[in-house]
Amino acid sequence: MNKIKVAFLDRDGTITKEYQDEEWENKTIPEFLQGTLPALKKITDLGYKIIIITNQGLISQGIIKLEDYEKYTENLIKELKKNKIEVLDIFFCPHTKEENCNCKKPKPGMILEACKKYDIDIDKSFVAGDRTSDEGLAKYFNMTFFGVNYTSKNPKNKRVKNLEEIIQYLE
Repeated sequence: MNKIKVAFLDRDGTITKEYQDEEWENKTIPEFLQGTLPALKKITDLGYKIIIITNQGLISQGIIKLEDYEKYTENLIKELKKNKIEVLDIFFCPHTKEENCNCKKPKPGMILEACKKYDIDIDKSFVAGDRTSDEGLAKYFNMTFFGVNYTSKNPKNKRVKNLEEIIQYLE
């Protein structure tokens, strides 16, 4: 079987709007960033599978309930399906930094878990996100990193305004 190439995408600030911690309470409807839906469709048309990797430490902090996260995720998937965009999987870390887990980005746990579950070609995959933790995750696996409104000190990484701008690098 052929290995798959994956677009490992951060959720908040990359696919959907980011909020201040306390503003997340009772958020269950995702607000997609401009150009995200057509960009995700194009990324899948180019042969990439989409895996969302997201830190959700607000669950452990008690700012949001696991049920709220699940409802938000359910609505996210529903909206993506409505736009004919398939997400292969979603991995999330509910822990705070203090819990010192192996899944909170930039630690490799979520991608290692994805690699156990799927036959992924890491060399042809990439990470896109809006934070240092996303960049660190890409660096761990030596993957291309697209910083969404994030400027990296590493000249090899690309800064993009949104997911739409990534397309030019993938074609």
